[in-house]
Amino acid sequence: MTKKYEFPKGFLWGGATAANQFEGGYDEGGRGLNLADVLPGGKSRLKLLSQSGFDFEIDKEKYVYPNHLGIDFYHRYKEDIALFAEMGFKTFRMSIAWSRIFPNGDELEPNEEGLAFYDRVFDELHKYGIEPLVTLAHYETPLHLIKEYGGWKNRKLVEFFDRYVETVFTRYKDKVKYWLTFNEINGATHMPLFGLGFSATSDELRLQESFQGLHHQFVASAKAVQLAHEIIPDSQVGCMLIYAPVYSYDSNPENAMHALEESRLFNNFCGDIHVRGEYPKFSHRFFKENLIQIEMEDGDLEMIKEGTVDFISFSYYMSRTDKKHKTPEEIGQGNLIGGVKNPFLEASDWGWEIDPEGLRVALNELYDRYQLPLIVVENGLGAYDKVEEDGSVHDDYRIDYLRSHIKAMGEAIEDGVELFGYTSWGCIDLVSASTGEMSKRYGYIYVDLDDEGNGTLARSKKKSFHWYQNVIKTNGEEL
Repeated sequence: MTKKYEFPKGFLWGGATAANQFEGGYDEGGRGLNLADVLPGGKSRLKLLSQSGFDFEIDKEKYVYPNHLGIDFYHRYKEDIALFAEMGFKTFRMSIAWSRIFPNGDELEPNEEGLAFYDRVFDELHKYGIEPLVTLAHYETPLHLIKEYGGWKNRKLVEFFDRYVETVFTRYKDKVKYWLTFNEINGATHMPLFGLGFSATSDELRLQESFQGLHHQFVASAKAVQLAHEIIPDSQVGCMLIYAPVYSYDSNPENAMHALEESRLFNNFCGDIHVRGEYPKFSHRFFKENLIQIEMEDGDLEMIKEGTVDFISFSYYMSRTDKKHKTPEEIGQGNLIGGVKNPFLEASDWGWEIDPEGLRVALNELYDRYQLPLIVVENGLGAYDKVEEDGSVHDDYRIDYLRSHIKAMGEAIEDGVELFGYTSWGCIDLVSASTGEMSKRYGYIYVDLDDEGNGTLARSKKKSFHWYQNVIKTNGEEL
Protein backbone atom coordinates (compact mmCIF):
# COMPACT_ATOMS: atom_id res chain seq x y z
CA MET A 1 0.00 0.00 0.00
CA THR A 2 1.35 3.43 -0.97
CA LYS A 3 1.95 5.61 2.05
CA LYS A 4 0.00 8.86 2.15
CA TYR A 5 1.34 11.96 3.84
CA GLU A 6 -0.63 14.54 5.76
CA PHE A 7 0.47 18.09 5.04
CA PRO A 8 -0.88 20.92 7.22
CA LYS A 9 -4.12 22.60 6.26
CA GLY A 10 -3.33 25.77 4.33
CA PHE A 11 0.10 24.47 3.28
CA LEU A 12 1.63 26.91 0.81
CA TRP A 13 2.28 24.93 -2.35
CA GLY A 14 3.80 26.90 -5.20
CA GLY A 15 6.86 27.65 -7.27
CA ALA A 16 9.90 29.91 -7.15
CA THR A 17 11.69 32.26 -9.55
CA ALA A 18 14.06 35.25 -9.50
CA ALA A 19 13.64 38.48 -11.44
CA ASN A 20 17.12 38.35 -12.96
CA GLN A 21 16.54 34.86 -14.37
CA PHE A 22 13.10 35.19 -15.91
CA GLU A 23 11.82 38.76 -15.89
CA GLY A 24 13.66 40.30 -18.84
CA GLY A 25 12.94 43.88 -19.88
CA TYR A 26 16.40 44.77 -18.66
CA ASP A 27 16.41 48.17 -20.39
CA GLU A 28 12.69 48.98 -20.16
CA GLY A 29 10.55 50.90 -17.72
CA GLY A 30 13.43 52.97 -16.39
CA ARG A 31 15.26 49.94 -15.02
CA GLY A 32 18.99 50.21 -14.41
CA LEU A 33 21.60 47.51 -14.97
CA ASN A 34 22.34 44.98 -12.26
CA LEU A 35 24.89 42.24 -11.70
CA ALA A 36 23.07 39.59 -13.73
CA ASP A 37 23.01 41.83 -16.80
CA VAL A 38 26.81 41.62 -17.19
CA LEU A 39 27.07 37.85 -16.65
CA PRO A 40 27.38 35.97 -19.97
CA GLY A 41 25.72 32.66 -20.68
CA GLY A 42 27.62 29.39 -20.89
CA LYS A 43 30.30 27.55 -18.97
CA SER A 44 32.49 30.68 -18.85
CA ARG A 45 30.07 32.16 -16.32
CA LEU A 46 31.28 29.87 -13.54
CA LYS A 47 34.88 30.95 -14.15
CA LEU A 48 33.90 34.60 -13.93
CA LEU A 49 32.05 33.99 -10.69
CA SER A 50 35.14 32.62 -8.97
CA GLN A 51 37.95 34.77 -10.36
CA SER A 52 39.16 38.22 -9.35
CA GLY A 53 39.40 41.14 -11.75
CA PHE A 54 36.01 40.76 -13.48
CA ASP A 55 35.34 44.11 -15.21
CA PHE A 56 31.50 44.14 -15.04
CA GLU A 57 31.20 45.26 -18.66
CA ILE A 58 28.88 43.98 -21.41
CA ASP A 59 30.63 42.66 -24.53
CA LYS A 60 27.96 41.45 -26.95
CA GLU A 61 30.52 40.66 -29.64
CA LYS A 62 32.12 38.09 -27.38
CA TYR A 63 29.24 36.79 -25.24
CA VAL A 64 25.52 36.09 -25.18
CA TYR A 65 23.59 37.62 -22.27
CA PRO A 66 20.47 35.49 -21.71
CA ASN A 67 19.40 37.38 -18.56
CA HIS A 68 18.57 40.44 -20.68
CA LEU A 69 15.51 38.66 -22.06
CA GLY A 70 15.02 35.97 -19.43
CA ILE A 71 11.76 34.40 -20.55
CA ASP A 72 10.11 37.83 -20.93
CA PHE A 73 7.90 37.64 -17.85
CA TYR A 74 7.98 41.45 -17.98
CA HIS A 75 5.56 41.33 -20.92
CA ARG A 76 3.99 37.91 -20.36
CA TYR A 77 3.27 37.94 -16.63
CA LYS A 78 -0.50 37.61 -17.09
CA GLU A 79 -0.12 34.48 -19.20
CA ASP A 80 2.37 32.93 -16.77
CA ILE A 81 0.39 33.72 -13.63
CA ALA A 82 -2.72 32.22 -15.25
CA LEU A 83 -0.75 28.99 -15.75
CA PHE A 84 0.40 29.05 -12.12
CA ALA A 85 -3.20 29.50 -11.07
CA GLU A 86 -4.25 26.58 -13.26
CA MET A 87 -1.78 24.41 -11.36
CA GLY A 88 -3.39 25.60 -8.15
CA PHE A 89 -0.53 27.61 -6.67
CA LYS A 90 -1.20 28.92 -3.19
CA THR A 91 1.95 31.04 -3.25
CA PHE A 92 4.48 32.30 -5.77
CA ARG A 93 8.02 33.14 -4.81
CA MET A 94 9.51 35.96 -6.87
CA SER A 95 12.01 38.74 -6.35
CA ILE A 96 11.95 42.47 -6.94
CA ALA A 97 14.76 43.77 -9.13
CA TRP A 98 16.33 46.45 -6.94
CA SER A 99 17.53 48.33 -10.05
CA ARG A 100 13.96 48.51 -11.36
CA ILE A 101 13.03 50.52 -8.25
CA PHE A 102 16.29 52.47 -7.85
CA PRO A 103 18.10 52.22 -11.23
CA ASN A 104 21.51 53.12 -9.81
CA GLY A 105 20.77 52.06 -6.26
CA ASP A 106 21.81 55.31 -4.60
CA GLU A 107 19.06 57.68 -5.76
CA LEU A 108 16.90 59.52 -3.25
CA GLU A 109 13.66 58.94 -5.19
CA PRO A 110 12.39 55.66 -6.68
CA ASN A 111 11.42 54.90 -10.27
CA GLU A 112 7.64 55.03 -10.48
CA GLU A 113 7.47 52.85 -13.60
CA GLY A 114 9.22 50.06 -11.74
CA LEU A 115 6.96 50.33 -8.71
CA ALA A 116 3.90 50.29 -10.98
CA PHE A 117 5.08 47.11 -12.72
CA TYR A 118 5.16 45.14 -9.48
CA ASP A 119 1.79 46.62 -8.52
CA ARG A 120 0.38 44.99 -11.64
CA VAL A 121 2.12 41.67 -10.91
CA PHE A 122 0.87 41.53 -7.31
CA ASP A 123 -2.65 42.49 -8.39
CA GLU A 124 -2.62 39.69 -10.96
CA LEU A 125 -1.50 37.17 -8.34
CA HIS A 126 -4.20 38.26 -5.91
CA LYS A 127 -6.79 37.98 -8.66
CA TYR A 128 -6.22 34.22 -8.50
CA GLY A 129 -5.78 34.05 -4.73
CA ILE A 130 -2.01 33.48 -4.96
CA GLU A 131 0.03 34.83 -2.05
CA PRO A 132 3.25 36.60 -3.13
CA LEU A 133 6.44 35.52 -1.35
CA VAL A 134 8.95 38.24 -2.22
CA THR A 135 12.74 38.18 -2.03
CA LEU A 136 14.26 41.62 -1.62
CA ALA A 137 17.73 40.78 -2.94
CA HIS A 138 18.21 37.77 -5.20
CA TYR A 139 21.63 38.22 -6.86
CA GLU A 140 20.46 41.55 -8.29
CA THR A 141 22.76 44.23 -6.84
CA PRO A 142 22.50 47.38 -8.99
CA LEU A 143 25.59 47.61 -11.20
CA HIS A 144 26.31 51.20 -10.17
CA LEU A 145 26.66 50.09 -6.53
CA ILE A 146 29.16 47.44 -7.63
CA LYS A 147 31.29 49.64 -9.87
CA GLU A 148 31.23 52.85 -7.82
CA TYR A 149 31.07 51.50 -4.28
CA GLY A 150 32.60 48.02 -4.46
CA GLY A 151 29.41 46.14 -3.59
CA TRP A 152 28.61 45.02 -0.05
CA LYS A 153 32.19 45.54 1.12
CA ASN A 154 31.09 49.15 1.40
CA ARG A 155 29.04 50.14 4.44
CA LYS A 156 27.11 52.68 2.33
CA LEU A 157 25.07 49.82 0.83
CA VAL A 158 23.30 49.38 4.17
CA GLU A 159 21.89 52.88 3.77
CA PHE A 160 20.90 52.33 0.13
CA PHE A 161 19.25 48.98 0.88
CA ASP A 162 17.38 50.52 3.81
CA ARG A 163 15.90 53.18 1.51
CA TYR A 164 14.92 50.54 -1.04
CA VAL A 165 13.17 48.24 1.43
CA GLU A 166 11.33 51.10 3.13
CA THR A 167 10.09 52.15 -0.31
CA VAL A 168 8.76 48.71 -1.30
CA PHE A 169 7.31 47.96 2.15
CA THR A 170 5.40 51.24 2.07
CA ARG A 171 4.22 50.74 -1.50
CA TYR A 172 3.16 47.09 -1.17
CA LYS A 173 2.07 46.97 2.48
CA ASP A 174 -1.42 45.86 1.47
CA LYS A 175 -0.25 43.40 -1.18
CA VAL A 176 2.68 41.42 0.26
CA LYS A 177 2.78 39.71 3.65
CA TYR A 178 5.71 37.30 3.27
CA TRP A 179 9.21 38.70 2.64
CA LEU A 180 12.72 37.26 2.43
CA THR A 181 15.82 39.43 2.80
CA PHE A 182 18.97 38.06 1.08
CA ASN A 183 18.83 34.99 -1.14
CA GLU A 184 21.13 32.11 -0.11
CA ILE A 185 23.11 34.51 2.06
CA ASN A 186 25.51 31.83 3.29
CA GLY A 187 26.69 31.08 -0.25
CA ALA A 188 28.51 34.42 -0.34
CA THR A 189 31.81 33.08 0.99
CA HIS A 190 31.92 30.55 -1.88
CA MET A 191 30.91 32.99 -4.63
CA PRO A 192 30.96 36.58 -3.31
CA LEU A 193 30.16 37.96 -6.76
CA PHE A 194 26.60 36.60 -6.65
CA GLY A 195 25.52 37.56 -3.17
CA LEU A 196 27.85 40.41 -2.26
CA GLY A 197 28.37 42.10 -5.62
CA PHE A 198 32.15 41.93 -5.87
CA SER A 199 34.84 39.58 -7.06
CA ALA A 200 37.45 39.06 -4.36
CA THR A 201 40.56 41.22 -4.62
CA SER A 202 42.66 38.08 -4.17
CA ASP A 203 42.35 34.54 -2.80
CA GLU A 204 44.12 35.73 0.34
CA LEU A 205 41.53 38.46 0.96
CA ARG A 206 38.42 36.51 -0.09
CA LEU A 207 37.38 35.48 3.41
CA GLN A 208 38.11 38.86 5.00
CA GLU A 209 36.16 40.72 2.33
CA SER A 210 33.31 38.20 2.26
CA PHE A 211 32.68 38.19 5.99
CA GLN A 212 32.87 41.98 6.10
CA GLY A 213 30.27 42.13 3.34
CA LEU A 214 28.13 39.61 5.19
CA HIS A 215 28.23 41.71 8.34
CA HIS A 216 26.83 44.64 6.38
CA GLN A 217 24.06 42.38 5.08
CA PHE A 218 23.26 41.13 8.59
CA VAL A 219 22.76 44.73 9.71
CA ALA A 220 20.71 45.53 6.61
CA SER A 221 18.56 42.42 7.07
CA ALA A 222 17.90 43.22 10.74
CA LYS A 223 16.86 46.75 9.79
CA ALA A 224 14.55 45.34 7.12
CA VAL A 225 12.86 43.00 9.62
CA GLN A 226 12.19 45.89 12.00
CA LEU A 227 10.94 48.13 9.20
CA ALA A 228 8.58 45.45 7.91
CA HIS A 229 7.06 44.90 11.35
CA GLU A 230 6.60 48.66 11.73
CA ILE A 231 5.15 49.37 8.27
CA ILE A 232 3.28 46.06 7.75
CA PRO A 233 2.20 44.87 11.22
CA ASP A 234 1.00 41.46 10.03
CA SER A 235 4.07 40.79 7.89
CA GLN A 236 6.36 37.79 8.24
CA VAL A 237 10.03 38.17 7.32
CA GLY A 238 12.35 35.23 6.81
CA CYS A 239 16.01 34.64 6.11
CA MET A 240 16.99 32.51 3.13
CA LEU A 241 19.78 29.96 3.35
CA ILE A 242 21.23 27.38 1.00
CA TYR A 243 21.29 24.23 3.13
CA ALA A 244 23.34 21.14 2.46
CA PRO A 245 23.79 18.52 5.19
CA VAL A 246 27.43 17.49 5.50
CA TYR A 247 28.11 13.78 5.86
CA SER A 248 31.39 12.37 7.08
CA TYR A 249 32.98 10.24 4.36
CA ASP A 250 33.48 7.40 6.86
CA SER A 251 33.53 6.69 10.60
CA ASN A 252 37.00 8.12 11.07
CA PRO A 253 36.56 10.58 13.99
CA GLU A 254 38.84 13.05 12.23
CA ASN A 255 36.47 13.11 9.24
CA ALA A 256 33.43 13.29 11.51
CA MET A 257 34.85 16.37 13.23
CA HIS A 258 35.71 17.91 9.88
CA ALA A 259 32.12 17.36 8.68
CA LEU A 260 30.79 19.01 11.84
CA GLU A 261 33.05 22.03 11.41
CA GLU A 262 32.13 22.42 7.75
CA SER A 263 28.41 22.09 8.49
CA ARG A 264 28.47 24.65 11.28
CA LEU A 265 30.33 27.20 9.19
CA PHE A 266 28.28 26.73 6.02
CA ASN A 267 24.83 25.78 7.32
CA ASN A 268 24.64 27.41 10.76
CA PHE A 269 26.76 30.58 10.81
CA CYS A 270 24.29 32.82 8.97
CA GLY A 271 21.26 31.09 10.45
CA ASP A 272 22.51 31.64 14.00
CA ILE A 273 22.92 35.36 13.37
CA HIS A 274 19.54 35.74 11.65
CA VAL A 275 17.62 33.67 14.20
CA ARG A 276 19.53 34.03 17.48
CA GLY A 277 20.69 37.56 16.79
CA GLU A 278 24.35 37.05 17.60
CA TYR A 279 27.57 35.70 16.13
CA PRO A 280 27.98 32.05 17.15
CA LYS A 281 30.80 31.12 19.50
CA PHE A 282 32.38 28.74 16.99
CA SER A 283 32.96 31.64 14.59
CA HIS A 284 35.38 33.32 17.01
CA ARG A 285 38.00 30.62 16.57
CA PHE A 286 37.48 30.55 12.80
CA PHE A 287 37.96 34.32 12.54
CA LYS A 288 41.07 34.18 14.71
CA GLU A 289 42.69 31.33 12.77
CA ASN A 290 41.93 32.99 9.42
CA LEU A 291 42.95 36.50 10.50
CA ILE A 292 39.46 37.88 9.88
CA GLN A 293 38.70 41.18 11.58
CA ILE A 294 35.21 42.56 11.06
CA GLU A 295 34.73 46.31 11.32
CA MET A 296 31.54 47.11 13.21
CA GLU A 297 29.85 50.34 14.16
CA ASP A 298 28.35 51.08 17.54
CA GLY A 299 24.88 49.62 17.69
CA ASP A 300 25.42 46.95 15.02
CA LEU A 301 25.20 44.01 17.40
CA GLU A 302 22.16 45.51 19.12
CA MET A 303 20.48 46.00 15.74
CA ILE A 304 21.18 42.38 14.77
CA LYS A 305 19.80 41.20 18.11
CA GLU A 306 16.60 43.20 17.72
CA GLY A 307 16.03 42.28 14.06
CA THR A 308 15.74 38.49 14.17
CA VAL A 309 13.57 36.75 11.59
CA ASP A 310 10.10 35.24 11.95
CA PHE A 311 10.75 32.08 9.95
CA ILE A 312 13.48 30.28 8.02
CA SER A 313 13.39 29.63 4.30
CA PHE A 314 16.00 27.61 2.49
CA SER A 315 16.99 26.01 -0.77
CA TYR A 316 17.85 22.32 -0.92
CA TYR A 317 19.40 20.72 -3.97
CA MET A 318 22.08 18.40 -2.65
CA SER A 319 23.97 17.13 0.36
CA ARG A 320 27.71 17.17 0.78
CA THR A 321 30.05 14.35 1.72
CA ASP A 322 33.51 15.30 2.96
CA LYS A 323 36.78 14.16 4.48
CA LYS A 324 39.57 16.21 6.01
CA HIS A 325 42.32 15.13 3.66
CA LYS A 326 41.30 14.64 0.03
CA THR A 327 43.16 14.55 -3.24
CA PRO A 328 42.17 16.71 -6.23
CA GLU A 329 40.89 13.56 -7.92
CA GLU A 330 38.45 12.91 -5.05
CA ILE A 331 36.83 16.33 -5.08
CA GLY A 332 33.27 16.21 -6.45
CA GLN A 333 33.00 17.87 -9.85
CA GLY A 334 29.29 18.61 -9.92
CA ASN A 335 28.33 19.80 -6.47
CA LEU A 336 28.86 23.55 -6.26
CA ILE A 337 29.56 23.33 -2.54
CA GLY A 338 32.53 20.97 -2.77
CA GLY A 339 33.17 17.73 -0.94
CA VAL A 340 33.89 14.28 -2.36
CA LYS A 341 31.77 11.90 -4.41
CA ASN A 342 29.18 10.04 -2.38
CA PRO A 343 29.20 6.42 -3.65
CA PHE A 344 25.58 5.92 -2.58
CA LEU A 345 24.08 8.74 -4.65
CA GLU A 346 23.29 9.28 -8.31
CA ALA A 347 23.75 12.67 -9.97
CA SER A 348 21.82 14.94 -12.32
CA ASP A 349 22.86 15.82 -15.88
CA TRP A 350 24.91 18.64 -14.36
CA GLY A 351 26.57 16.44 -11.75
CA TRP A 352 24.49 17.56 -8.74
CA GLU A 353 24.06 14.58 -6.42
CA ILE A 354 20.44 13.60 -5.80
CA ASP A 355 19.66 12.93 -2.14
CA PRO A 356 15.99 13.23 -1.10
CA GLU A 357 16.74 11.79 2.35
CA GLY A 358 19.10 14.73 2.81
CA LEU A 359 16.09 17.06 2.70
CA ARG A 360 14.59 15.23 5.66
CA VAL A 361 17.94 15.56 7.42
CA ALA A 362 18.06 19.28 6.61
CA LEU A 363 14.55 19.92 7.90
CA ASN A 364 15.22 18.08 11.15
CA GLU A 365 18.59 19.77 11.69
CA LEU A 366 17.13 23.24 11.13
CA TYR A 367 14.08 22.69 13.30
CA ASP A 368 16.04 21.04 16.10
CA ARG A 369 18.44 23.98 16.17
CA TYR A 370 16.01 26.91 15.85
CA GLN A 371 12.40 25.81 16.55
CA LEU A 372 11.11 28.31 13.98
CA PRO A 373 8.62 27.61 11.17
CA LEU A 374 10.32 26.43 7.98
CA ILE A 375 9.55 26.72 4.28
CA VAL A 376 11.44 25.08 1.40
CA VAL A 377 11.68 27.84 -1.20
CA GLU A 378 13.95 26.13 -3.73
CA ASN A 379 14.22 22.50 -4.73
CA GLY A 380 14.21 21.03 -8.20
CA LEU A 381 15.92 19.08 -10.94
CA GLY A 382 17.79 20.81 -13.73
CA ALA A 383 17.63 18.48 -16.71
CA TYR A 384 17.58 18.29 -20.51
CA ASP A 385 14.01 18.07 -21.77
CA LYS A 386 13.00 16.58 -25.11
CA VAL A 387 10.02 18.01 -26.96
CA GLU A 388 8.13 15.25 -28.81
CA GLU A 389 6.65 15.70 -32.28
CA ASP A 390 3.25 16.43 -30.76
CA GLY A 391 4.78 19.11 -28.54
CA SER A 392 4.61 17.14 -25.31
CA VAL A 393 7.41 16.77 -22.77
CA HIS A 394 7.44 13.51 -20.80
CA ASP A 395 9.56 14.55 -17.82
CA ASP A 396 8.98 11.52 -15.58
CA TYR A 397 12.52 11.96 -14.24
CA ARG A 398 11.48 15.35 -12.83
CA ILE A 399 8.31 13.89 -11.33
CA ASP A 400 10.35 11.13 -9.68
CA TYR A 401 12.79 13.68 -8.26
CA LEU A 402 10.09 15.97 -6.87
CA ARG A 403 7.97 13.09 -5.57
CA SER A 404 10.88 11.68 -3.58
CA HIS A 405 11.67 15.09 -2.06
CA ILE A 406 8.04 15.80 -1.17
CA LYS A 407 7.90 12.40 0.53
CA ALA A 408 10.97 13.42 2.52
CA MET A 409 9.10 16.57 3.61
CA GLY A 410 6.15 14.42 4.65
CA GLU A 411 8.44 12.26 6.79
CA ALA A 412 9.95 15.37 8.38
CA ILE A 413 6.47 16.64 9.27
CA GLU A 414 5.81 13.30 10.95
CA ASP A 415 9.10 13.79 12.78
CA GLY A 416 7.59 16.94 14.30
CA VAL A 417 9.05 19.58 11.99
CA GLU A 418 6.89 22.70 11.55
CA LEU A 419 6.88 23.10 7.75
CA PHE A 420 4.39 25.51 6.20
CA GLY A 421 5.23 25.61 2.50
CA TYR A 422 7.10 24.39 -0.56
CA THR A 423 7.98 26.39 -3.68
CA SER A 424 9.90 24.24 -6.13
CA TRP A 425 12.58 26.02 -8.08
CA GLY A 426 12.02 27.22 -11.61
CA CYS A 427 8.33 26.40 -11.82
CA ILE A 428 8.60 27.72 -15.36
CA ASP A 429 11.77 27.24 -17.42
CA LEU A 430 14.20 30.10 -16.84
CA VAL A 431 17.86 31.05 -17.22
CA SER A 432 20.20 28.99 -15.04
CA ALA A 433 22.00 31.10 -12.43
CA SER A 434 25.21 29.08 -12.46
CA THR A 435 25.69 28.66 -16.22
CA GLY A 436 23.24 31.03 -17.89
CA GLU A 437 21.75 28.18 -19.91
CA MET A 438 18.15 27.64 -20.92
CA SER A 439 18.86 23.99 -21.66
CA LYS A 440 19.15 23.35 -17.91
CA ARG A 441 15.42 23.22 -17.37
CA TYR A 442 13.53 23.00 -14.07
CA GLY A 443 9.98 23.98 -14.93
CA TYR A 444 6.55 22.44 -15.13
CA ILE A 445 6.08 24.81 -18.06
CA TYR A 446 8.29 24.53 -21.15
CA VAL A 447 9.50 27.77 -22.73
CA ASP A 448 10.57 27.63 -26.38
CA LEU A 449 13.96 29.30 -26.05
CA ASP A 450 17.48 27.96 -26.52
CA ASP A 451 20.87 28.87 -25.06
CA GLU A 452 21.55 31.36 -27.84
CA GLY A 453 18.29 33.21 -27.34
CA ASN A 454 16.47 31.66 -30.29
CA GLY A 455 12.85 30.54 -30.06
CA THR A 456 9.25 31.69 -30.01
CA LEU A 457 8.98 31.99 -26.19
CA ALA A 458 5.76 29.97 -26.45
CA ARG A 459 4.69 28.27 -23.22
CA SER A 460 3.52 24.64 -23.04
CA LYS A 461 2.66 22.25 -20.22
CA LYS A 462 4.98 19.34 -19.42
CA LYS A 463 3.74 16.09 -17.92
CA SER A 464 4.94 17.36 -14.52
CA PHE A 465 2.47 20.28 -14.80
CA HIS A 466 -0.49 17.96 -14.47
CA TRP A 467 1.22 15.85 -11.79
CA TYR A 468 1.96 18.87 -9.59
CA GLN A 469 -1.54 20.20 -10.18
CA ASN A 470 -2.90 17.01 -8.59
CA VAL A 471 -0.36 17.13 -5.74
CA ILE A 472 -1.65 20.57 -4.81
CA LYS A 473 -5.29 19.61 -5.29
CA THR A 474 -4.90 16.70 -2.86
CA ASN A 475 -2.62 18.66 -0.47
CA GLY A 476 0.16 16.14 -0.99
CA GLU A 477 -1.91 13.00 -0.41
CA GLU A 478 -1.53 11.80 -4.00
CA LEU A 479 2.08 11.78 -5.14
